[in-house]
Amino acid sequence: MSTNYIVVGLGNPGEEYVETRHNVGRMVLDAFQKSLALKDWQLDNKLKALRIEAKVGKNKALFLKPETFMNKSGESVKLLIKSKKAAETLIVIHDDLDLPLGKIKISFAKSSGGHKGVESVMRAIKTEDFIRLRLGISGETSSGKIKKPDGEEKVIDAILGDFKKTEALELKKTIKRAVLALELIIKEGRERATSMLGTL
Repeated sequence: MSTNYIVVGLGNPGEEYVETRHNVGRMVLDAFQKSLALKDWQLDNKLKALRIEAKVGKNKALFLKPETFMNKSGESVKLLIKSKKAAETLIVIHDDLDLPLGKIKISFAKSSGGHKGVESVMRAIKTEDFIRLRLGISGETSSGKIKKPDGEEKVIDAILGDFKKTEALELKKTIKRAVLALELIIKEGRERATSMLGTL
């Protein structure tokens, strides 16, 4: 039996945000669109989002890039997710300061970790029970510790800052892996994708 997924790439609309760390969710969807040669994004005024509908394997998916700012991401999602059961087919792709650049995690029914876009989605659909594809955006020390910014102002500066030129290759590889992980989730389900993540 096929499943209909709703896939949301979090970020901020506008040219000035395209390359920022906070926009990796949108970057993954753009890369996914190119990788699978999907049709172009169309603006859906009702959903306040850019959308593409496509079949991936046996399953149908609606891909969304909200055109609201990050902290209002839920406005697009709440029109499509009306029940807890429906929420289980929601995949939200976003940046994560608690993970280093290069690290990807698939989560389900976890707290927002302070991410404003994820919080907005949770408030809008009144549940945490949805799939998240989390991409690390923090630096690392030579000993492997995460270099997280300290204090709200520094956090905002970090997430709204562009990736460094020295991070470009790692970012490209990470987005490529995230595209493969997303394809696996849609085709084979969250649990299978989680178990295979290390091989991507």
